[in-house]
Amino acid sequence: MKVPAKGNYAEVNGLEMYYEIHGTGKPLLLLHGGFMAIEALEPLLPTLARNRQVVAVELEGHGRTADLDRPLSYEQMAEDVAGLLEQLGIEQTDIFGFSLGGMAALRLAIRHPVLVRKLVVASVVYSNEGYYPSIVAGWPGMTPEVLAGTPMEHLYTQTAPNPKHWPVFVGKVRQALMNFKGWPATDIQSVKAPTMLLLGDADIVRPEYAVEMFRMLGGAKANGGMGGVPKSQFAVLPGTSHSDFLMRTDLLLTIITPFLDAPMPEAQRTAGDRS
Repeated sequence: MKVPAKGNYAEVNGLEMYYEIHGTGKPLLLLHGGFMAIEALEPLLPTLARNRQVVAVELEGHGRTADLDRPLSYEQMAEDVAGLLEQLGIEQTDIFGFSLGGMAALRLAIRHPVLVRKLVVASVVYSNEGYYPSIVAGWPGMTPEVLAGTPMEHLYTQTAPNPKHWPVFVGKVRQALMNFKGWPATDIQSVKAPTMLLLGDADIVRPEYAVEMFRMLGGAKANGGMGGVPKSQFAVLPGTSHSDFLMRTDLLLTIITPFLDAPMPEAQRTAGDRS
């Protein structure tokens, strides 16, 4: 039995993109991980929506958003999100993105910096070298048969417009992972939004790689123990794997909320943003 839709669809770049809006206040965009849907974000959503307008999106091929006859890519997902924000009349938003959704969020911040106020991304890379080699080695074996009976297949069956499309979708996700050519370090260094980089200590991204990303985002700068902190922040969640990352609300909400609530750095405030 399918899970009923609670949101709306917007036609973006030929895609019928599903989204939900919860709460009121400053906008916060939520982007799920690979093989996920909005349901995966539900542990975080109610608290985040108490004083924010949370826009939760299902990316191409995921959940209730059917895929088009084209390859999946982080770049295209970022453009789709930009198109949705334009349709919704959102000129600037905070963003939380996990894994695949974090990659799309990061690309959005690179290509459309004016759209992104603050950025929170978890388990992200800018090249496949950021993953443990064993993770990359397992991608060719990612098949519908291997994923049969998993929560990912069950969620797809419950939410997808055409559940029988599952084998095609798995192949598209596999190819998106394997075909990713990476982005230059200068792209990461160009991100203007204050960024929080998150990682689980048992995640799929190598921690030493994440530290280098943090430096590229303007973090890990010595100040002699005096003065303020850099615009970007880095947190490692203890006892946390990739698969249970979004369930760690005890840690995530106490980390994400203060970062989003804090005033913008003086140099990055606009005439319309004094918070």
